[in-house]
Amino acid sequence: MDILRFYGSTVDERNMAIAADCLTRGQIIVYPTDTLYALGCDALNPHAIEALCRIKGIDPDKNLLSIVCDDFARAAEYARIDNRAFRIMKAALPGPYTFILPASTKLPKVFKGRKSVGIRIPDNDVARALVRQAERPVLTTSVDTTADFDCTDADSLSLHYDNFADLMLDGGPGTTVPSTIIDLTDSSNPVLVRQGAGEFNF
Repeated sequence: MDILRFYGSTVDERNMAIAADCLTRGQIIVYPTDTLYALGCDALNPHAIEALCRIKGIDPDKNLLSIVCDDFARAAEYARIDNRAFRIMKAALPGPYTFILPASTKLPKVFKGRKSVGIRIPDNDVARALVRQAERPVLTTSVDTTADFDCTDADSLSLHYDNFADLMLDGGPGTTVPSTIIDLTDSSNPVLVRQGAGEFNF
């Protein structure tokens, strides 16, 4: 597996162009977020989605599928965000949250029949730049935190996923805490689904 390293506050545009090309060609990448490192693929590519779901043992008919967006404009293309939901999300994002929202019809067939989608806009320059450069959302799922390896270290992750992923984006040390998940499908009644890195005030 190739490793591209991103350090400091400035995203290396040359490396990001390579990463975005990998993504748009349907490959699987490991990349940093503001919480755990994650596995990602082009959220508009059904074959890439199926491959990623196989790697993580995700049943797309039963499990929540989440996408990373770079901003609210892109998020609004793939989820229905009413005014109340927007106010809640605006106060929290970018940040360590996944908001469950009604899905739009722009998502591929694997999402059809699903009423909701998880939306993330992480407080991580590499993750957001990847979406912006590729001009498409990234289907995302956290790396395995139960296996016997260091899930916070890029080199350890690249060895663990060497047979499954095509590219590793090293953004420095990760964490072991997942995002906080909030269900906003009824924005008048937000529901805490999972407490993670973000403190959410109802």
